[in-house]
Amino acid sequence: MRNQRVKLTFPEALIQEPVISTISRRWDLTTNIRRADVRETTGWVVLELSGEEEDLQEAFRYLEDLGVRVDDLDTYLE
Repeated sequence: MRNQRVKLTFPEALIQEPVISTISRRWDLTTNIRRADVRETTGWVVLELSGEEEDLQEAFRYLEDLGVRVDDLDTYLE
């Protein structure tokens, strides 16, 4: 199991979509929202994820393919 902290920045078209729920269920990830700011046209979430390395990477690719910006916060903390 690996823990990863990321900041997700959502485009307007995805603000009301259950993106975090989807990656949690599809890749069996545990999610913990640490901070968020979601408005009508913009939104970001600081999210802690736990899961298998391969599942995390697949979930990040899925998010990026949707148009979600994924910033790895762990590299900034080292």
